[in-house]
Amino acid sequence: MAAGINTKGKMQITELDFDSIKDNLKTYLKGQSDFTDYDFEGSGMNILLDTLAYNTHYNAFLANMMANEMFLDTAQKRNSVTSHAKALGYTTISTKAPVAYLKVQVNDASTANITMPEGYPFTTTINGVSYQFVNTESRTIQPSNGIYVFGSTSGIPVYEGTWSTTRFTTNLSDVDQKFIIPNNNVDISTLSVQVQTSASDVTTTNYIEANSLVNITSETNVYFTQETVNGEWEVYFGDGVIGNALIDGNIVILKYVVTNGEEANGAVSFSAASLISGFGDITTTTMTAASGGAEAENLESIKYNAPFSYAAQNRTVTAKDYAAIVPTIYPNVESISVWGGEYANPAVYGKVYISIRPKAGNTLTESTKASIISSLEDYNVASITPVILDPETTKIIPTVNFKFNNTVTAKSKEDLAALITIAISSFSDDSLEKHEAIFRYSKFTALIDQVDPSILSNITKINMSKVFLPTTGSETKYTISFENAIYNPHSGHAASTAGTSAGGVISSTGFKYTGDTNVYYYEDDGKGNVNSYYISGTSKVYKSAPVGSVNYSSGNITLDSENIASVENYDGATQTQIRITVQPSSNDIVPVRNQVLEIDTLNLSVTGEADSIASGASDGGTQYSTSSSYN
Repeated sequence: MAAGINTKGKMQITELDFDSIKDNLKTYLKGQSDFTDYDFEGSGMNILLDTLAYNTHYNAFLANMMANEMFLDTAQKRNSVTSHAKALGYTTISTKAPVAYLKVQVNDASTANITMPEGYPFTTTINGVSYQFVNTESRTIQPSNGIYVFGSTSGIPVYEGTWSTTRFTTNLSDVDQKFIIPNNNVDISTLSVQVQTSASDVTTTNYIEANSLVNITSETNVYFTQETVNGEWEVYFGDGVIGNALIDGNIVILKYVVTNGEEANGAVSFSAASLISGFGDITTTTMTAASGGAEAENLESIKYNAPFSYAAQNRTVTAKDYAAIVPTIYPNVESISVWGGEYANPAVYGKVYISIRPKAGNTLTESTKASIISSLEDYNVASITPVILDPETTKIIPTVNFKFNNTVTAKSKEDLAALITIAISSFSDDSLEKHEAIFRYSKFTALIDQVDPSILSNITKINMSKVFLPTTGSETKYTISFENAIYNPHSGHAASTAGTSAGGVISSTGFKYTGDTNVYYYEDDGKGNVNSYYISGTSKVYKSAPVGSVNYSSGNITLDSENIASVENYDGATQTQIRITVQPSSNDIVPVRNQVLEIDTLNLSVTGEADSIASGASDGGTQYSTSSSYN
C-alpha cells in the first residue's frame, strides 16, 4: 500500500507532495459508490484531478510557508526575520562604510581659521577602481605655528560613500506618513537627524538616537530607527510620552552616507578632491587605513544575534552580553570570544576581555578598538573595564601519509596529494580560523579519506606551532602558551629519571645569542627542561644548563632570561620571530580565550603509497607496511 493512502474513506490532509495528494484524491473517490469502477486515468476526470491536486498542493505549500514565517528560527523572508527581531528589541545592522583616519594639512593658508564642511570628499583607488570618502561633520580649526592641520594627533574619520541629505515636512493629518531613507545601502551609523522648526523658522534642533527607553522623558529629543520590509531604513520619533513628538510643519532633515560596503576596505592613499576654505595646497597623511566596511546583516546573523541581544537587555554584565552587543557596534565581526578577568591567566578581576577577528584582516586597528570601547560605555552598568585583545594564532601542522588503491584510479600519488592539500586548505578556511572553532581530528582524517574514491586510509600526525617576538639585545623572559597539553612519551617512565636524556617533542627555528655566532635551537629533554643547542658537524652542542622549562599538562613553555641577538629566516621569508613546534597530547585541539587555530599549509606534508593488499602486490598481507601517528 502506498504511503499516505487512506482506504477508509477519509482524506489525508498533511501531504505536501503533488503525486501523493492526487493518489489520495483518487483513493477517496474510488471509495464512493458513484466512482467505484471509474477509469480516472483514461477520462477527462484526470485533468480535473490534476487541477485539484495542484491547487491543494499550492495551498498546502503556502500554508506551510506562512507557518514557517511565524517563527524566527524557520522564517525565510527578510521582512519576517526583521519583524521578529524587532519584537525582541533588536535593530538589524545596516551596510557599514569603511572608515579611514586622515591627517589633513592645508598649506600656505592666510586666514584666521579654515573650515572643512560636512561631506567634504577625498578620493582613493583600489585595484583600478576609484572610491570617494567623505567627512561627516563640519570642522573649523585655527593655525598652530602658522600651519592648519585637521586631526594632527590620530586623524579625522572619513567614510566611504556619498554624503546625502533627505528632507521631510511633517504632516500630522497624514496618518501613514513615514520618514524613510530612499536607499538600501545607507550606513545608519553615520545618520545625522535634525528637526527644523518650520519653513519660515530655520532654527534646528539636533536629535540623538535612542538605544533604550531609560532616562527618556516626554521632552527628550530622540529618534528611533528600524529596517522596513523593503530593506530601507525608517526614522521615527517620540509620541509625547516617550520622546518629544513632532508638530505640524516641522522639517525633518536626515543626513547620511550611502556606501559600497566592504569594497573599499584596505584603502591607504587619499587625495583631497576640492578646495578647503578656498585653499588648494592640501597634504593628506593616512593615519589608519580604511577598514570596517561590511554588507548589511544577513538572515543567519539576525537569527543568531537577536535572541542574545534580547537576553542582554542593552546592558553589559555577563560575557554573553558583550558577545551580543559588540557586533551591533562593530558589524565587521567574523568571530568573537569574551571571557571575564577571573578566567584570565593570571586572573585579573574587574576586567572583561574581548577578542575580535574581523571579516577583513586579522586584527583591529587601535583607533577601531578605542571606538568600540568608547561605544561600550553606553551599555556598562558595573565598574567593569573592557579590554580588547588581538587574536593569537596557533598553527596546526599535519603530516599525512595516505594509502590508495592504484587499480581503480588513473591518478598518481602526487595527483592525490595535491587534491588532499587543497581539501586541507579549504578545511582550515571553513572549519577553523575563528574563535572557539575546535580542531576535530576524526573529522579531519575522514575528510582526507573522502577526497577521492581510491583513497583507502590515512595515518596523520598532528603538531602545533606558535611564534614569539624576541626582544633583541637584552635578557628577557618569555612564556609561550599553547593552552593544550603537550605530549610527553616519557612521563612516568624510567627514561625520565635524573641524569638521563629522554628526549622530547619540542623543536624550534634558529636564533643567535648576543656575542655568539652559532645558530641555536630549542628542544626539551622529556623531563620538563628546555635546552638550547647548536650543531657542530653531526653533533648537538648544548648550553651548560637548561634555558627554561615546560609544563606538559598546561602546555606552557617558559624561557628564562634569554639574550637573543637575531633570528634565522625560515619558510622562505625574512623573519623577526622564533617558531616553537610541539606535539599535542590530544589530537583534538581546543582554542582558549583569544586563541585561533589555523592549518599551516606552508609546512603541511602529504605523502602517499599504493596499498599492496588492494593492488594484489601483497600475498596474505605479508608485505604490508603500517605506520603510527605517534612516530
